[in-house]
Amino acid sequence: MAQIEMSELLQAAVEMKASDVHLTVGSPPVFRLHGSLHPLELPVLTPDDTMRLMQSITSPEDQQKLREQGGTDFGFSFGELARFRVSIFRQKGFVGVVLRLIPSELMTLEQIGLPTQVKELLFRPRGLILVTGPTGSGKTTTLASMLNVINQERDCHIITIEDPIEYYHKHRKSLVTQREVGVDVPSFYEALRRALRQDPDVILVGEMRDLETMQAAITAAETGHLVFATLHTTGAARTVDRIVDAFPMDQQAQVRTQLASGLVAVISQLLLVRADRPGRIAAFEIMITTPAIQALIRDNKTYRITSEIQTGAKWGMMTLDAHLMSLYESGLITYEDLITKAQDPEGIVMKLREQSGKRR
Repeated sequence: MAQIEMSELLQAAVEMKASDVHLTVGSPPVFRLHGSLHPLELPVLTPDDTMRLMQSITSPEDQQKLREQGGTDFGFSFGELARFRVSIFRQKGFVGVVLRLIPSELMTLEQIGLPTQVKELLFRPRGLILVTGPTGSGKTTTLASMLNVINQERDCHIITIEDPIEYYHKHRKSLVTQREVGVDVPSFYEALRRALRQDPDVILVGEMRDLETMQAAITAAETGHLVFATLHTTGAARTVDRIVDAFPMDQQAQVRTQLASGLVAVISQLLLVRADRPGRIAAFEIMITTPAIQALIRDNKTYRITSEIQTGAKWGMMTLDAHLMSLYESGLITYEDLITKAQDPEGIVMKLREQSGKRR
């Protein structure tokens, strides 16, 4: 029987709009479609199969990393069709591969579901905009779409620091410099430190992984740059706490002051399976920093941020729970997702009871 080739699998993934491709010994190739795993009707992969498929797309340098470190990540282009982010690893002594499809077409902010007020933030001369959420919640896509707006509408020097580079940005009205950690520069912190000497207007830090990188990103935002970064947190209040708590106690008051003046917005997102048709939909919490929120951050009263967001609709703010509720009422997500993803599930249940009581 003919062996399955990587190019055939990737072609199928693009055509079926799979978000991920899993290749693991003892299972046929598996696609993730609209959030669910679907094994393909193909023979079970042997250790030789996964090794051969891996080697067909992996550079000698990355194969060496796999041997020495047990795994490696990189991005690569599949012709003109798409880019993939690849993670290769050892498991039970065999090689496993997961490929994440990065669509070649960038979505608009409207298609992603962000309110129009978010676009206005992209024209700020400086400050820190954080996009947060769990792994696989679409943070990279949201950031790429935001940078695309800047690239098309502002004349800026945009520097991105990514691991690995996912979306390629062409020079449009802006000039775009994209640096890959581990290829072009050793670390996020080193890239960020050097970026300040490269005449940037806008800097994207793929991930604020450590204290040094956080400090450098906050400083860059203070010194007249618009900085975008991601964190694996949910909700604006938790995001502020997570950054402050990363610093030693004696520096926390100063960091709160820096964040109060420098933080422009926190956009938290989750990706949920649509209830109305195949596909996924994003749910957002959006906090845009107002003088009242600045005071709460400075005075270490982050627990009150959520109530400020609730009353900040005119600025384009919304809580995650309010957005989940509107998606549920529009029939776009299930009751189960509404309850399991809400920050305050009891509050949601009470609201639904009140509403059904009124309808009677």
